[in-house]
Amino acid sequence: MKQHLQHPVFKVIAQTADELNVQAYAIGGFVRDIFLQRPSKDIDIVVLGNGIAFAEKVAEQLKVKVAVFKNFGTAMLKYKDMEVEFVGARKESYRSDSRKPIVENGTLEDDQKRRDFTINALAIALHASRFGELIDPFGGVTHLEEKLIKTPLDPAETFSDDPLRMMRAVRFASQLKFRISYDAIEAIKNNKERIRIVSQERITDELNKIILSPKPSIGFNYLFDTGLLHLIFPQMTDLYGVDIIDGKGHKDNFYHTLQVLDNICTTTTDLWLRWAAILHDIAKPATKRFEAGHGWTFHGHEDRGARMVPKIFAQLKLPLNEHMKFVQKLVQLHLRPIVLAQDIITDSAVRRLLFEAGEDTEALMLLCKADITTKNEYKIKRYRNNFELVIQKLKDVEERDRVRNWQPPVSGTDIMELFGITAGREVGIIKNQIREAILEGDIPNTREAALAFTIARGQEIGLKVVAKTN
Repeated sequence: MKQHLQHPVFKVIAQTADELNVQAYAIGGFVRDIFLQRPSKDIDIVVLGNGIAFAEKVAEQLKVKVAVFKNFGTAMLKYKDMEVEFVGARKESYRSDSRKPIVENGTLEDDQKRRDFTINALAIALHASRFGELIDPFGGVTHLEEKLIKTPLDPAETFSDDPLRMMRAVRFASQLKFRISYDAIEAIKNNKERIRIVSQERITDELNKIILSPKPSIGFNYLFDTGLLHLIFPQMTDLYGVDIIDGKGHKDNFYHTLQVLDNICTTTTDLWLRWAAILHDIAKPATKRFEAGHGWTFHGHEDRGARMVPKIFAQLKLPLNEHMKFVQKLVQLHLRPIVLAQDIITDSAVRRLLFEAGEDTEALMLLCKADITTKNEYKIKRYRNNFELVIQKLKDVEERDRVRNWQPPVSGTDIMELFGITAGREVGIIKNQIREAILEGDIPNTREAALAFTIARGQEIGLKVVAKTN
């Protein structure tokens, strides 16, 4: 272990431990990540004594400032590229109605017992007498080798005490591509209702980390199989299942959504584009209909889904800002490129898509490509080839007509000055006609052409030109 303790901060911590005659240990994620061969810039230090006083002494030696959080009994400092947090060793007990523990001073063993998982209970001694010694009382190294998420103590007690740990178990499984132990899965199933005492913000924070993992379907399958998803995000579980009438079924939209999510994760790390993948078919259960002689339909699920997005974001305490509007737009438009890929592509249809998607056109195309989940290789090849044609058409039309992030070449003010009128119905009518004419390709997207069009349309509804507009 000593080879992993070369950073100068460890030398100062060791010296401080000896000066104060206390034991200090690196514990948790930093130690775990050594075995996972992942770089780590965060170090948690457990001190058998006063963690804040120890941190202040270390900060003094390093000549850096220390931030003290007395309510939590912790202190933190930054040195070079490392962020180091100090705490005294603790043991915890819980009340049934809260995930906030009653904290008392404890031993290293007490502190390791209170950790969520064995892989996070690993410790390395930093005081001189045991410097570099690994302390692994629960087999965490073995579980890392086995790719196993397991709790140090009885998982039923672990999850009942702090129900957020159920979400953390799923999150680590998804991030590391590990499996959760059988007894831990059963404990989550039995304690899932306890998730209700956890704040929505904390739940959503873990959910977002699952979504940002390399293969989020690992996490979502665990959430679904344990019943947690039914409690924290019921609209997604509504996607599950297949109905069959007259021998006709439809794809399971829950697993289709997971496949789309995994697909898009190979092309983007953007959280909100991944949320668009999750929500693109969210309204299919509400719009599902069986038409005799045709089969299952989901007419209008993109419109209904777009209307559901703000409610879901509010429910999950996700931001109701431009991120929500971005997801809403992609849900609304996600079928449009697919339709273009299946039909003869007209310039008018491409212009309208560019106009509505604007700066999010590339994101929309990534979502649509990810939405191809058929197992039929011929269909996959045909769809992808067609999408390439659509993408090229988008580029060609945009270069020629410049309708992405479109601003009208003739404004409402121009129209009012031209005809000497005030704001009103006529201005709106003419502005809409200009936009439609440009999108349909009836006139080029230039000010000169738009002004001539405006004069002609104004005269048709009885307006007279009273001023010149350049």
